[in-house]
Parts: sequence; C-alpha cells; structure tokens
Amino acid sequence: MLEQLRQFPAFATIPDEQLQWLVDNGEEKHIDAGTVLAKPGESIDQLVLLLDGRIVIDTGQNGPDDDIVTYEPHSIMGVLPYSRMTSTPNRMLVEKTSHILQVHRDKLRDMACLHYELTEVLVQQMTNRVRSFTRYTQQEDKMASLGRLSAGLAHELNNPVAAIVRSAETMKAHLRATPDAFKQIMHLQLPDEKVDTVNELLFKKLDQKAPQLSLLERSSREDDLADWLDDYGADTGSLDLVGPLIDFNFTTDDLNWMLDQVGPDNIGGVTNWVVNNLVTQSLVRDISDASERIGTLVGSIKNYTHMDRGAGKTTVDLGEGIRSTLTLLDHKVKGSNVSVRLNLADDLPVVCGWPGELNQVWTNLIDNAVDAMPDGGELTISSEVEHHSDGLTFVLTKIADTGTGIPDDIRDSIFDPFFTTKEIGKGTGLGLDIVQGIVSHHNGSIKVDSQPGHTEFSVCLPVG
Repeated sequence: MLEQLRQFPAFATIPDEQLQWLVDNGEEKHIDAGTVLAKPGESIDQLVLLLDGRIVIDTGQNGPDDDIVTYEPHSIMGVLPYSRMTSTPNRMLVEKTSHILQVHRDKLRDMACLHYELTEVLVQQMTNRVRSFTRYTQQEDKMASLGRLSAGLAHELNNPVAAIVRSAETMKAHLRATPDAFKQIMHLQLPDEKVDTVNELLFKKLDQKAPQLSLLERSSREDDLADWLDDYGADTGSLDLVGPLIDFNFTTDDLNWMLDQVGPDNIGGVTNWVVNNLVTQSLVRDISDASERIGTLVGSIKNYTHMDRGAGKTTVDLGEGIRSTLTLLDHKVKGSNVSVRLNLADDLPVVCGWPGELNQVWTNLIDNAVDAMPDGGELTISSEVEHHSDGLTFVLTKIADTGTGIPDDIRDSIFDPFFTTKEIGKGTGLGLDIVQGIVSHHNGSIKVDSQPGHTEFSVCLPVG
C-alpha cells in the first residue's frame, strides 16, 4: 500500500511515515463498476484516494455528455483538510472497477496537527479544486447564457430575413407589371413642366412618414379614394391603387390637384405610374428596414461579446451593455408579455472592468426577472451616479420586476452555488452565484430587496 501511495504525483515528496499514517488510519475497498458512491445531496465524510480504476462525477441524467469530472488512478477526491464540503451537488459513480483508500474526516484533524507536509499537499489539492470548480461554473453559466441568447437571436433574425425574402419576391412580381405602366406613360402627351410638378408631389409624399390612421379613418379614406378612381376611370383591376395611396398619405385633394395638372384624359395613366412608384418605394423601404434590423442585431451581439476588443480590463459603457442585452433578449421579453421601462442617466460615467463579464450580469438578472413574470408584468431598469461620503463615485444599476417575489425562507440562499427555484431543466442554478462573483471581481456589491409584486436587484460598481 505504501508503494501504491508513492505513485501519487502529489505524494512524491511526502515522508514515508506520513504516508504510513494514511495507511494505518484508512480503509481499503474494492468497488464494482456501476456502483453509485454518492447521490446528489448526500453527505460526504471521506477523503478518497483512487489507487486503481475510474470514478466520474456526473449530473445523474445518464446522458452521453453528462460527465463533469473524470478521476483516473492516483487521483484525490472527497473531503480535504479544512474543507467545508458536507455534501455533493452531483453524483459520484464508479465507471470502472476501482481500488480505493478512504480516510474519515474525523481523522483529518489529527493529521493537520501531526503531519505538516501531508496536510500542505492536501490543502493545495483543495485550492486547485476550487479554482477548477470556479472555471467550470463560469463556463457552464456562459454556455447557458449563450443558449438563451442564441434561441432568441435566431428568432429575431428569422423575422427580418423572412421579410427581405418576401419583399424581394413581391418586387420581382411587381417589376413584371412595369412595362405596362411604361406603355401608358409613353402614350401621354404632357409638357415637361407638368411632369415636373407631378414628380415634386410624388417625391414629397415619398419623404413623408406613413399616416397614423385609426381603422375607421382608414376605411373612410379607402372609400373616398376608390370612389374618386372609379369616377375618373382609373384601372383598379390590375393593381391595388388605394392601399399604396393611403400608405403614402394621398387624399382626394391630392388627386384633384393632379387632375388639374394633367387633365382627365391623362389622369388614369399618371395615377397608375404614381402608384407603381409608390409600391416600389414601399418594397424598398421594407427591405431597408429589415436589413437595418439585422444590422442592429449583429451590432448588439458584437457589443455584447465585445469580440472586437481584447480580453483584458477596459472602460465599459454600462448603458450600451444593458441595451445590447435587452436587444438580444427581446424575443423572450415579448414572448412573456413583459413591458420594459429603461431609465438610464445620460451622464453615466464609464467604469473599468471586463465588458463580457458585466454583460453576463445583466443577462442573468434580466433573464431571471422575466422568468419571475410568466403571465406578464413590468421590468424596470435604471442606472444613476452615486457620490459617497468617502469621495468615491459609483454607478448604481437597479433591475426590478413585478413578479411574485423571493420567499423569506430562501432569500439567504439565492447566491449559493447551484441553488435554483426553477423546474428541472429550466435553470442552471449558477446564475446568481456567478453574478455575485463577477460583481465582487469588479470591487462592487449586489443587494436584493423583495416582496410580492416587487423584486429589485441593486448592482453598485465603482467608477475608475
């Protein structure tokens, strides 16, 4: 047994008498493959030295990718000196028949007093474990955030892309009718000055915004324009003339003015030509708006990830990060029938930090707030400057929702690792623990105030 312990890389410099202490105070076991050493939530009270075999820590879902950590021979696991571990959040499974030596936690107190070198090595193992666990949880939370954002981003991109495809197909069909309109115009005998006056009216209307009409007002204007076009023999069968005229704020007064300029013999052809241009402009405008929406989404994801910047500490515009996060979560916000009030001060100073980490804070807090309002509600995000008596300046950001609130009996636990109130599969249990860690990393603080109908998280970050 002593020779087997000597094969552990961590024990390479440990004196023989200290390793012999492990042998004398430990219990040797052979465990068959498939044995569950510990289920999630079960107590852990043994230091485990894996002499041979393989043990994995997994999520307990029995999926192909649910392994978290794999321990090979000469690995150290379980309780370590000065560790506060009392239970495991995950399952410990023997994947390959294993030979272990385990030492009860009560024995570790004696070891800490008697064997300095051995204790030092095991404490170093605990430090490495904490560091690895922190990296893992941060990566898990980033992946969970990415999954939520990807789903919403795919939906948000699908809408403008579909609009562009639809408008392009409509324009292709519309352009096939252009030769007929051109023939009508070629048969008209109009002086240049008359053509110019009609062009001026057309471009004036093209530059105007669409009128905000009620359903009743639009119906009334449709009737008036349809009657006018029928009276003057405009061809309304091959092309919808009324709709485009209303969309660009044409009235019967505008048509009467055109009639005075071109005369009754030419009004039909001129009207068709005008509407043809209006339809083309409308389709171009739809394509432009959809393209702009795609550009906004791409810009938001670029700002969110800050992929054009280095990974180091830099100046951060909190308002930009919050707006980008809201854009990427817009699908979820709208899908939950949640309204958003954004009150960001215009003179917010920049803070010094890691943009990607801070955007992860806003993602978790906003996502949790929306989840707290499944039947709709109001999300309020505000940010302001605070000057403290010690001369330091802070930016205080508050994210509040009108959900059911956080019960008193769990409020002290919400920042614990893996704690979640969501159903299985709907929460990582990592979010608020990661949020608190990131805020502390930025020398800030986070507080929560909650009662039914109002939950508010306050994030205070120093300037400079």
